[in-house]
Amino acid sequence: MSSSEPTIAELMDNCTRTAVHLEMRDQYGVAAEADDFRTWLETGELDTDPSSEGWAPWVDLVSRAVTRGVAVRRARIVSEPVSDYVRYEHASTEVNTYAGEEVRWLPRCRASALCLPGNDFWLFDDRIVRWGHFSGDGALVGHETSEDPAAAKLCGDAFAAVWEHAIPHAAYRID
Repeated sequence: MSSSEPTIAELMDNCTRTAVHLEMRDQYGVAAEADDFRTWLETGELDTDPSSEGWAPWVDLVSRAVTRGVAVRRARIVSEPVSDYVRYEHASTEVNTYAGEEVRWLPRCRASALCLPGNDFWLFDDRIVRWGHFSGDGALVGHETSEDPAAAKLCGDAFAAVWEHAIPHAAYRID
């Protein structure tokens, strides 16, 4: 995992058709979200302003891609009952959809018969995989990019299967 790996922005800006993201963890310990997550846990307050400092770069990146005709989709496999972190993600997903992402949720019990890769990933134009590597407690360890056709096919097939079984964000209710 070298530091010369392309950034998510570079990959998103260079894709022409599709950018799909599969998340399979119930907890992420991403440092950039730590304060926001802690505030949400303590107060219920959450930044869902697409023009805020925290969201604007992402909203701009996704919006540019969608404007170019790129289909940006995100699927999340989650255990139920959901973790506090998944509740936090669900509450902020309105910003993702505002930017132009389509988002679906798949309860983990519905994923048992699906063939899934071992790591979260982004797949760009069905050919470039950007693996996300996380520690056991959810901290981001790094990224790795692959153009291996077999890995891209695995990820494309896995994402399609998850997407087919998943529930659109607007219909997924968390109790």
